[in-house]
Amino acid sequence: MHCPFCGHEESVVKDSRPSDDGTAIRRRRSCPSCGGRFTTFERIQLRELSVAKHDGRREPFEREKLARSFRVALRRRQVAEEQMDKAINGIVRQLESSGETEVTTDLIGELAMQALIHIDAVGYVRYASVYKNFSHAQDFNAFIAELQEAQKQLSSAAND
Repeated sequence: MHCPFCGHEESVVKDSRPSDDGTAIRRRRSCPSCGGRFTTFERIQLRELSVAKHDGRREPFEREKLARSFRVALRRRQVAEEQMDKAINGIVRQLESSGETEVTTDLIGELAMQALIHIDAVGYVRYASVYKNFSHAQDFNAFIAELQEAQKQLSSAAND
């Protein structure tokens, strides 16, 4: 593993442990050349996925893009990093185990929305505003009204 600080070709693993959800190995490394310390993660990848974009382009699936969208949606919210990682790992697992080698941006967006609704309602609305391309305040109002109605139905069903 190359050192991200000086580019030295080797690093020394100081500590290895599984992630909280058991889907990755976290390795603390140090560079023998500059002494820099950094962390790497090793994850299982079942298959190479490509993403079909709305404009017809295809590109490799990048877990980090999904993670970045979660971080933006949940910025300044009281959500633990482990909770986000667990949701992202679940989405990636669903995509990889679907048997398909190509997934659509719509599928990724829907899975992200399903995960976010269970994590944080504000993050869910933030993500939806980008994913569903809100352009007016009325778009937010209509979406939140739908969300509140769905929550009422879930609440009344749970009480029955």
